[in-house]
Amino acid sequence: MGEINSFKALLIEQDAERRVCASLTSLSSAQLDAGEVLIRVHFSSINYKDALAATGVGKVIRRFPCVGGIDLSGEVVESADPRFKVGDAVIATSYDIGVSHHGGYAEYARIPADWVIQLPSGLDLLEAMALGTAGLTAALGIVRMEDNGLAPGNGPVLVTGASGGVGGLAIDMLARLGYEVAALTGKAGETDFLKRIGATDILLRGEIDFDKIRPMEASRWAGAVDNVGGAILHWVLATMRQDGVVASIGNAADFKLATTVFPFILRGVSLLGIDSGYANMSMRQRVWSRLAADLKPRYLKDFIRVIGFDELPDAFAAFIEGRARGRTVVRILG
Repeated sequence: MGEINSFKALLIEQDAERRVCASLTSLSSAQLDAGEVLIRVHFSSINYKDALAATGVGKVIRRFPCVGGIDLSGEVVESADPRFKVGDAVIATSYDIGVSHHGGYAEYARIPADWVIQLPSGLDLLEAMALGTAGLTAALGIVRMEDNGLAPGNGPVLVTGASGGVGGLAIDMLARLGYEVAALTGKAGETDFLKRIGATDILLRGEIDFDKIRPMEASRWAGAVDNVGGAILHWVLATMRQDGVVASIGNAADFKLATTVFPFILRGVSLLGIDSGYANMSMRQRVWSRLAADLKPRYLKDFIRVIGFDELPDAFAAFIEGRARGRTVVRILG
């Protein structure tokens, strides 16, 4: 294809005072990182991790400068790997993308072939980024719980951080599979939306005293997808049913966990750590195949807001301030 002399990218840099800033600039393909697959990016998305990286609020970036964006979908324009050919529609998420390898906030991205998968039949490029790392993470949690015995007949499944991107997608997926889903949220105004996408029971965070959790509470949940950690995860563990299974996905409230061994040794509860960042490729392909089929959210269009590339620098604040809802997709291809 030859060198591409100028294309738009959002570059995250650090100044002499170690302040992080992100701005739109122009790059050439010679400035991209190494990789076997050159992709014309059509869409990316904003995850909380992307906002932390671009604003410097979190120590996410491991190399400066770095093009942000941990997710991307697009079309192969050049490939040195026989698994991919020019014109293929592909997805790339996580690994080191957008943190120590130039990412999806650019019109072109060069990615190692081992980090790229073919877009599965049943999804288009926009839908792939409406899901992105959030959808992959939610689906990975559900698949791992099912692999560990969770089934719709076991009882209700709780989703914490329900109004966030991962939480909302998890509710929709679980409801589609036939699970009875309870949603725990701190946003009373989201009740109607959460019910519409499949939650049959809404718990408000402010109505639970997480400072007075006993080692074992009344058993309620056969499964749980936890996005928040801390005292809420402690409460979740204490309220699990016999042989219940919990997928630990995030730490929006606290990365620390003060709990007891009682749920594990008296009720046989399993706590599964969900790492979508470096999940092996066979599992990724399995999960993406299901995201294009039985795990594809029924209300996916209701979750997304599509913004233009030029709007991206101003969009991160809503995530840092907790005002973002659902998924924000960035249209890279003009």
